[in-house]
Amino acid sequence: MAHITANVPAGRNVQNAFSRFFSAIGNGLVVMAENNSKMKQIRALEALSDADLAKRGIKREDIARHVLSPGYWI
Repeated sequence: MAHITANVPAGRNVQNAFSRFFSAIGNGLVVMAENNSKMKQIRALEALSDADLAKRGIKREDIARHVLSPGYWI
């Protein structure tokens, strides 16, 4: 049986606090991006078959351009 002991220097708690803080900010930005209505529309179009996309006049490689073009330059 093996036993492991780790001694963490005192300064590590401050580093962990900063790391957790910035990780929380990053995770929040990811959640915001994923809940964006345009991202939901892109995911819905990506779930369609190629035949369904063709009926709508969209190629699979043009989905992002189709959804984002009114507000973004791609």
